[in-house]
Amino acid sequence: MVSSPASVAGAGGDNGSSLIDPLLVSRGGGVARKAAGAEGKYWVASDKGERRAAKECGGEDGRPLLFRSYKVKGALLLPYRALILARLIGVLLFFGWRIKHNKSDIMWFWTLSVVGDVWFCFSWLLNQFPKFNPIKTIPDLAALKQHCDISVGTSRLPGIDVFVTTADPIDEPILYTMNCVLSILATDYPVDRYACYLSDDSGALMLYEALAETAKFATLWVPFCRKHCIEPRAPESYFQLEAPLLHTGRAPEELMSDSRVVSLEYGEFKARLEAIFGTIRKRSDDYNSMRTGEGAPSATWMANGTQWPGTWIEPTENHRKGHHAGIVKVVLDHPSREHNLSLKDSTGNNLNFGATDLRIPTLVYVSREKNPGYDHKKKAGALNAQLRVSALLSNAQFIINFDCDHYINSSQALRAATCFMLDPRGGDNIAFVQFPQRFDNVDPKDRYGNHNRVFFDGTMLALNDLQGPSYLGTGCMFCRLALYGIDPPQWRQDSIIPKASKFGSSIPFLESVSKALNQEWSTTPPPINDAFVTEMEMVVSASHDKGTDWGKGVGYIYDIATEDIVTGFRIHGQGWRSVYCTMERDAFYGTAPINLTERLHQILRWSGGSLEMFFSHNNPLIEGRRLRALQRVSYLNMTVYPVTSLFILLYALSPVMWLIPDEVYIQRPFTRYVVYLIVIILMIHIIGWLEIKWAGFTWLDYWRNEQFFMIGSTSAYPTAVLHMVVNLLTKKGIHFRVTSKQTTTNTNDKFADLYEMRWVPMLIPTVIVLVANIVAIGVAIGKTVVYMGIWTTAQKIHAALGLLFNVWIMVLIYPFALAVMGRWAKRPIILVVLLPVTYVIVALVYVGTWNMNIKRLYQMQKDIINRDQ
Repeated sequence: MVSSPASVAGAGGDNGSSLIDPLLVSRGGGVARKAAGAEGKYWVASDKGERRAAKECGGEDGRPLLFRSYKVKGALLLPYRALILARLIGVLLFFGWRIKHNKSDIMWFWTLSVVGDVWFCFSWLLNQFPKFNPIKTIPDLAALKQHCDISVGTSRLPGIDVFVTTADPIDEPILYTMNCVLSILATDYPVDRYACYLSDDSGALMLYEALAETAKFATLWVPFCRKHCIEPRAPESYFQLEAPLLHTGRAPEELMSDSRVVSLEYGEFKARLEAIFGTIRKRSDDYNSMRTGEGAPSATWMANGTQWPGTWIEPTENHRKGHHAGIVKVVLDHPSREHNLSLKDSTGNNLNFGATDLRIPTLVYVSREKNPGYDHKKKAGALNAQLRVSALLSNAQFIINFDCDHYINSSQALRAATCFMLDPRGGDNIAFVQFPQRFDNVDPKDRYGNHNRVFFDGTMLALNDLQGPSYLGTGCMFCRLALYGIDPPQWRQDSIIPKASKFGSSIPFLESVSKALNQEWSTTPPPINDAFVTEMEMVVSASHDKGTDWGKGVGYIYDIATEDIVTGFRIHGQGWRSVYCTMERDAFYGTAPINLTERLHQILRWSGGSLEMFFSHNNPLIEGRRLRALQRVSYLNMTVYPVTSLFILLYALSPVMWLIPDEVYIQRPFTRYVVYLIVIILMIHIIGWLEIKWAGFTWLDYWRNEQFFMIGSTSAYPTAVLHMVVNLLTKKGIHFRVTSKQTTTNTNDKFADLYEMRWVPMLIPTVIVLVANIVAIGVAIGKTVVYMGIWTTAQKIHAALGLLFNVWIMVLIYPFALAVMGRWAKRPIILVVLLPVTYVIVALVYVGTWNMNIKRLYQMQKDIINRDQ
């Protein structure tokens, strides 16, 4: 199988191109399928001995075990392993047979095919061997609550800093971002122990003012969520549920009454977000009209009558995208200091929330300085700026980051991650906890494999037995010290002094690192005054990273398209571990590009970054001094998988041999060769069937993965390889554009983007493959009609096997054929009818051409005979 890598504690949570296009949610409410973590048909507890020992001795240092581990039952695992080894033996025998029978009508093609088969085997082993012993880890939230929630309003849970990153309010609509923030503010975690930081790389005033509006609406939304314990806590998703989930003993009538009020307020909140740009422009025009003097720049003005230090509506020097000052604004201060926002003043409503905690966590807006003289390092640079600002303000022990189009689907998610970090069984050596990525805007049939469950539920989960899964860019909780490049406790030196040459010249930041090393965590931030704000703005300056280890050995890694994979690799290489967290209710949901072109641009960026990693000093073959062997193998697989596409593309184009008049065979004896191939391919799908059993995904998930890997292998992956070759030859960096989350179709059809075909050059090979196979099948049918009475039995078998291969390729690229149809693809039956008709037309053309050629030859012979007479 091919797989491309590709929270009542203080929070009271007990019991057309519009800027705010709606989030697309599943009508079922986004409730996850039952996790296969509990003991059941295929899984059995693997930590019974540890739990028995902990129960007898009361746990290490009095701490309970906070997560459960499960392994695949031997009745499934042993056949799974045996099949992997059997296939390996079969492939080796196949290689031996091919070398022994090195007979082909086209020897250069035979040589390439042998090299390709060797690469297929190597790539398959890289993907398969790390999955030899899958382990599932499930947080024990009840044990965590019993251990950390001492009493109402008092908790021992650690601090968490939550990062949200956005780059552009157009490509990443504001409503996506604000729903993400609202779900964070309403999560079930002690309100005084976590803070939310929004990074805005555009420096746009509209995002800051949208965040201020969000803070006001949160004074209603957050208590509402706490009172009724609703899920999910992103309002756009919640209000689109057909049947809202009720988790408390309160009367449903009370929930519905409160829900109507909050829903109306939410509608007004969205209207205010929609009007923000117009409001800012009108205000700025008014202020600018009052200014005297000719040639004064048209500034963008804030509501308090001061000029916005970021980008202006009418760009000018120092106030345009890519060139503006650094900005740090505390929208909501620490709850212990009160926010000066009352429920009545901010919403106009005063619902009866009784004893529900009305406080809201700290909320901070961050926009790092941009200067044309510096490389800003894209998302990694933004995350590192947040890392430094948060160190000065809250300096939480743990950090979790989200892309702006994700939201918290389970209010227990932050608690779930801390279960692993606080567990006495080596929790202090866990660098990060990665959650599976889930998407709620994907079409029901998942035409382009956006769910990617083969990777998320199979490949990543299986790495739990090694050093753990890789970092996947979002929905991941980190230990702050691991991001600082500090070794895990088992390898750490006794005394570490933070140096300016490594972390930068900010004295308060260096002091915060020392406090983190000494485990001196404070729940109350320092007082916020002008000097402190100036210091925070200094650590987000464009030049702060220069001459330091930021982006190399400290923080998120720079100068690569896949900063997530390389950051995780650097941390694992230091000896840290990671964990893959599985929950009954999916922790987070996001949006995925359901348009084919946008989806391919996404995997082009991922695969290009993977190849960059292989050809850099972060190559898994040479770096990572403390990587375990199979962990190194898994990272190697993540870096070289795009190369496989070159050989897949070669095979996908091989049906053009049907167009050659003579019989051409890649390998002789051909029948035995194809039989070997069928057996080897069948074995990989049987192994895939067993993975479906223990990983818990479906045949549709598996099949979509196969189909989209074929589409990617004829488009995005070869393009990534080409980019890498150009990069190696010219030494120029690779530029990959950010995937747009904005829909461009003004329609009520939420899957309208699925039917938009946007042609780009990387689709040319896929079109050639599609056309070549359609024509080849038609010619094959025509040849069958013409030569059926002439062919020998062996030739008929060869033709049938060749035709089977053509049909297999067509089935794999079927989603691309649907994409070509555009809106006609809403009725797939049209394609089901159209393809056979096309085959018949091509066959008739071939037969007609053949008959014409025969008649012409007959006439030529007749003319020669007449001439001789």
